[in-house]
Amino acid sequence: MKFSFNAEDASQVAIGAFAMAVPISFSEEAWRLGETLPVQNLVMLFLLSTFFLGFFAYQSVFQGDIRRRLPVFVFRIVIAYLIAGLVVALVLTSLGKFPLQSDPSTSLSRLLVITMPASMGAIIVDSFDKE
Repeated sequence: MKFSFNAEDASQVAIGAFAMAVPISFSEEAWRLGETLPVQNLVMLFLLSTFFLGFFAYQSVFQGDIRRRLPVFVFRIVIAYLIAGLVVALVLTSLGKFPLQSDPSTSLSRLLVITMPASMGAIIVDSFDKE
């Protein structure tokens, strides 16, 4: 059983996030959603993302057994979301659609909108060689 998070895990999470982030990041609909969604909807997207990350990790990565591994379980969810967010930010930056300094609100909104599917791609690819 694997209890750590190493460079191989990080690369799997990044590649899974990239695979989902790229097509969505090129979508004008995603950019507009990031500009128009109210804060409560963005919070709901974030909560849905973390819930489904946790649910998938619980069932697939940890096979329903987290009693003695709760800190590792939580860490894996948090790190998958953070790496996915970083990948999304890099992709949006490269497209010129992440105006962090001039419009941080739009940047954060776009980040949350696109990180939702990217984080799912991240955890799915991360689960391929688990326990």
